[in-house]
Order: sequence, then C-alpha cells, then structure tokens
Amino acid sequence: MPKARKKRHPAAQKTLRVFCEGAKTEPYYIRGYLSEFRASNRAAVVEIQPTRKNTPVQLVDEAIKLKKSPRSLPNDEFWVVYDRESVAKYSRSKHSEAWQKAQKSGVNIALSNVCFEFWLLLHLKDTSASYSSYDDFYKNSSFSAEVQKICGKPYSKSSAVLFDNLKAGIADARARAQKVNAAGISAAEVSAMPFDINPYTGMPSLLDAIDAFK
Repeated sequence: MPKARKKRHPAAQKTLRVFCEGAKTEPYYIRGYLSEFRASNRAAVVEIQPTRKNTPVQLVDEAIKLKKSPRSLPNDEFWVVYDRESVAKYSRSKHSEAWQKAQKSGVNIALSNVCFEFWLLLHLKDTSASYSSYDDFYKNSSFSAEVQKICGKPYSKSSAVLFDNLKAGIADARARAQKVNAAGISAAEVSAMPFDINPYTGMPSLLDAIDAFK
C-alpha cells in the first residue's frame, strides 16, 4: 500500500506590517496604493494589521509585540502610521516615548504633522503652512475646497474612493513633501525630531518602503 503523501504547506512569506492610527482614512489610502502599484507583485506581502489601539505609544507597542511573536519572520518589516495632533491631545513626551521605543526595536514610523490630511493636500497643491490641530487645518487650509473641487463632494474620512481621486497627484505629493520636510529640518534645532517639525509628513518614506519591499 503506497504511503500517504505529506501535505505540503506553503512557505511563510515575509511581510511588511502596517499599524494605523485611523480606522479608515489611512488604511483606505494604503490599500488604494497597494492595489494601484503592487497588484502584480505578490512575492512579498504588505498587510494592514487590525488594531483597536490609536495612540502613538500603543501603536508602537502593538508593532513590537507582533515583531517579537512567532507569527513574524526575522525579515518582516514594521511600520506605524499616526498624526502629531495637537499638544493638548498628545504631549511631546508621549511622542518622544513612542519614537524611542520604535527606534530601539526596529519599528518604523510614518508620522504626519499635524495630520494625515496634510499629506493628502500635497497631492492637490504645494503648501508649507503649519497648523496647530486637525480642526485648525480643516477650518483654515484650502483642503476642504480642493477635495470638493476634485471629488465633487465634501471630504469624508470614511471615503473608500478618495485615493482614486488623488492618485494622479502622488508624484507631486512626494516631491512637495520632500521639499517641505527638508525646509523644516533645516530650520529646526539640531535635536528636533519629526514630531517637532510642523509641517512634516513621513508618508513618502512608507511608500518608498512599500515600493522596495520584495
């Protein structure tokens, strides 16, 4: 009687794992980017990790926990995506704590100062204006008007199709972000961190990491 063949299990694939502060806006954008630019590359997996955590320290802790777990491979890559927000919401010390933990554990951070929507606005226009909070940004920037113009309706954090309206501006957004970040770093004190620089966005670094992940 022939021996039963052992079932062959597929080899585990290395994974770039992303933890997002927002439950919709950031995941929708990243999934849109993956669908548009990585649809033909399945050799390496990019996953947005489910989480109910939403503070900088909590998100970094979640990434570190998964990084140390048996579920992860040694060459997996970890990113957390969150906003600087207002000082009243997250103090500098909390951001510093999250940053130090991430650096110590090999976790990457894509921070937007003051909010993720600043990165979205760079798809539509060149700006280097700073804002104190999301509410300040939404009320006093041209973001709402620009989104209305290109989408034909008001901005919604829960819009799953916003990326489709912005994707033509990704190259411009990357170039504008590079200029904004460089100017902010140049004007800042030597000891300044990204969460001290306003405006700033680390999203181009995350997209570069996604592009390079093979």
